[in-house]
Amino acid sequence: MDRRLTPATDRIALRGWGIAREALTDGRPMRVAAALSDLRRAPGGARDRQLLVGADVTVIEDRDGWCFVQAAADGYCGWVAGSHLSDDLPPITHRVSAPATHLYPQPDFKQGERIGLSLGARLSVAGTEGRFARLADGLFVPVRHIAAEPAPDAAAVALSLLGTPYLWGGNSRAGIDCSGLVQAALHACGVACPGDSDLQAQAFPETDEIRRGDLLFWPGHVAMATDDRTMVHATAWAMSVVTEDIAAAIARIDAAGDGPFRGARRPSAASAAVAGGAGAAGAAGPRAFAFP
Repeated sequence: MDRRLTPATDRIALRGWGIAREALTDGRPMRVAAALSDLRRAPGGARDRQLLVGADVTVIEDRDGWCFVQAAADGYCGWVAGSHLSDDLPPITHRVSAPATHLYPQPDFKQGERIGLSLGARLSVAGTEGRFARLADGLFVPVRHIAAEPAPDAAAVALSLLGTPYLWGGNSRAGIDCSGLVQAALHACGVACPGDSDLQAQAFPETDEIRRGDLLFWPGHVAMATDDRTMVHATAWAMSVVTEDIAAAIARIDAAGDGPFRGARRPSAASAAVAGGAGAAGAAGPRAFAFP
């Protein structure tokens, strides 16, 4: 079973997945309360991915201030700092739709900001005051920076992150990698998407004709087409989110020895039940994940 999608440590497994461990648990629902939290492959270890504030998780094991969790959005498993989690779970009503925003102590942009949030952060809005939404925790966010409905165009979402610095395993405006960019764009549109490029390649059907929103794959890399000739991607080559001519990128990547181009795949709302779900991603299990 794929380590990234297996809800079990060496000692404890999530009940119902058929994983043999000395102990089974039903897990404990919690939510990320920090603006950004690394999802690590071991307590204090290397980052695999990141979780944004509002991300729901199931806690499977607590160990020395770290929690082994399964992310509700894509099934990804790993260790997060226990201090970044909360058991306060008000209903999620909105997501951050701007590339980045701030939370304020009052509905006034001249007040000192309390925290910065990234595209895709999930919020619980309790009301509005003028140009601000009041959150369940009493902080305020600009109404123009949030949305209650899915975005209509994943490529437009990806393009909104142009210039974001490249960060291996990154999932935010502060730093993002190729698969993080694709996942952020698709999740904004309500389309289920796994966290890593190899899982994304497994999740969506192939297409011979490239069009806007299609995913383009190389070994260990993914981009999103903005039309049949141009793509947007987070790349270590530029250390940034950039646009690039598709044919030129194929030639450049081949010349660097990082090819070959492995073709295009087409995400859609119809594939949301499969993408990132247990069967398509390679980990057997009974759960249907809730995607933002």
